Amino acid sequence: MKNYLPRTIFEDEHEMFRDTCRGFVESEIKPNVDRWHEQGYCDREMFQKAGQLGLLGITAPEEFGGGGMPDYRFNAVLTEELAQADSGSIIVGIQTINDLVVPYLERFANDEQKERFLRPLCAGEKIAAIAMTEPGAGADLAGIRSVAKEDADGNFILNGAKTFISNGVQADFTIVVAITDPEKGRAGVSLLIVEDGMEGYTKTGPLKKVGLKSQDTAELSFENVTVPPENLLGERGAGFGYLRTNLAQERLSIAVGSLATSRRAFDLVYQHSQDRKTFGERLIDHQGYGWELAKMAASIQSAQCFVDAAIAAKVEGTLDEVAGAMAKYHTTELQVEVVNRAVQLHGGYGFMLEYPIATHYLDTRVQPIYGGPNEIMLEIISRRLAKGGK
Repeated sequence: MKNYLPRTIFEDEHEMFRDTCRGFVESEIKPNVDRWHEQGYCDREMFQKAGQLGLLGITAPEEFGGGGMPDYRFNAVLTEELAQADSGSIIVGIQTINDLVVPYLERFANDEQKERFLRPLCAGEKIAAIAMTEPGAGADLAGIRSVAKEDADGNFILNGAKTFISNGVQADFTIVVAITDPEKGRAGVSLLIVEDGMEGYTKTGPLKKVGLKSQDTAELSFENVTVPPENLLGERGAGFGYLRTNLAQERLSIAVGSLATSRRAFDLVYQHSQDRKTFGERLIDHQGYGWELAKMAASIQSAQCFVDAAIAAKVEGTLDEVAGAMAKYHTTELQVEVVNRAVQLHGGYGFMLEYPIATHYLDTRVQPIYGGPNEIMLEIISRRLAKGGK
């Protein structure tokens, strides 16, 4: 989709990086999307090739194999280009690493942990996940029940379950949110790195979902899993605070992906309006059809301005949880609206899975749900308003 207002947040180095991302999508993702949808997960080789091109751990320190570019704009560029593959699964799989796992390892891992986990993650040699959601605790992290009690040797004995974990089946290690000191409430929550193959650690999946067909989503079960003290991420009891430090970026990342997908959906329906004729005229030449495209274009352009401002705030270090919640809420609701309308404007073809817009339709429905349901986003915003907007 054309930018009707100039995007001024990117510099030459970002556009050069965009070329790399675009080449990766064309050569390594698009030819494999249909096959990955059928098998229910992406090949590990996709992550390996992404690592070789420097697309994983973009912001991580170079000394631990990262790109050494602490600039969120590179993450945003990658997400925007991934949307061109017509598979939300790919966006989720790579964002889970770049925008969820990597920030926690960057900020809270010690050097030994960075060498053991961050370096192979950036190289694409390992896949990672983060496990917050439980069968009985989703947006309310204070409601988690997974418990890790310390034994006489200083190990953590982990029991509990997690669900809806992106990259969960293939993950070589997973950052797990668990209660280590039940009597301390939120001050008793810690982050533990659980490695694949630990005794008592089992995975179920990939789960069968409405959309995101090639996104490896899993249920995790922990039954007396022994996690050594060297796998404690950061300080014991600091986990809840750690989680809050990254929520704004997580939600901004969803917003960037949602808006990029809306732009892609517009491109698909715009092309259809050029190719398809009714009553002797192109679809776009019918006033009613043209007006629908006009409304979509205006809404997307307006949202792009907000998201670009949020990206700039992230780079400057001023993005807070309210702005992140606003971005996530607005763009995911818009994505549902745009994609739904694009399917309608495709007519019967929009209901055929051979047309990419149908895949977007299935993938889109989860956007207002994951990363915190949009009702929670409204609660975050309204609480700030109740305090006088401060």
